[in-house]
This record gives sequence, C-alpha cells and structure tokens, in this order.
Amino acid sequence: MASLRTLATADLCDQFGDEAQVCRAPLRSWGGRSEACGTIACLRTFEDAALLRARLAMPGEGRILVVDGGASERVAVLGDNMARLAIQNGWQGLVINGAVRDAGRLASMDLVILALGSVPMRGGKSGVGERDVVVTFGGAVFTPGSFICMDRDGLIVLPEAPASTA
Repeated sequence: MASLRTLATADLCDQFGDEAQVCRAPLRSWGGRSEACGTIACLRTFEDAALLRARLAMPGEGRILVVDGGASERVAVLGDNMARLAIQNGWQGLVINGAVRDAGRLASMDLVILALGSVPMRGGKSGVGERDVVVTFGGAVFTPGSFICMDRDGLIVLPEAPASTA
C-alpha cells in the first residue's frame, strides 16, 4: 500500500490521464516540506487573513487547505504564526492562490505551503469570505472532499483518493 506522502504526481497523471486535473497556476513552494497528498478543504477570501486563521484553528485531520485569494500578491494571507497554528491542528498543507509572508521562517516548517509569491504586508482582519466552497484557479477545480497531491513536479486534483491509498 502506498503512503499518501509518497504518491508521485507524474505516476498519478500516467495512471489517471485526463481525470487528473493539473493546476497550472505559477505556485511556488514556501514550506519546509515539498510533497503531500490528502483530502481537500477550501475557502475563498480576498486580501483578508481572518477567515483563514479561523479555519486553521479547527482540526485539520490531515487535510490540505486550498485558499482562493483572488491571485492577489498585494498583501499576505498567511505568515509563520498561522502556519504554526496549521501544524498544531493537524493540517498537512496549504495551497494559496495569493501571497504569504515570513518566507524564511516558513521554509523551516514541517508543512507544504504553495503560494504565488511573498510580500511583507499583512492581510486584513475582517473575516470576509466563504468556506467549504468549490474554488477554481490554474485550470483546476478544487472541491471539498476531493483528493489533492503535490510534489516538486506540481499539483494535481483527483475526484477521490486512489484505491492504493485506502
């Protein structure tokens, strides 16, 4: 049985063909880990970090949180304190269609973090946004409960976990 952390995106693409959605957003790796696979949780927010912080305070249960931040790199929606919160609550990783900050500290954390860029300015605290919604970016559709796998080759989405992970 394959471990969730060792499934290669290239192998999954070979196995599932067009069923594997490849995210083509120009995401870069910011965390101390570069590979993870798991169930997707989603939220949508724009230049605001409060909803993300609230979500990371909940049990992650090994899931990967996908955040559609509207591709904004004007402010960061995730920093080192929130990444620490994610680790403490059992989140495996974050995919952010937006920016992070504290890049040097994020690089030493045991968490996969993919984001478009880094900027020192902090996001807002109003809590505006939606959670548990389908989000789309980079040509991929991220649905809560679907399966995501990330490694140095990229990020793919499958409708469900491959049988070899059950």
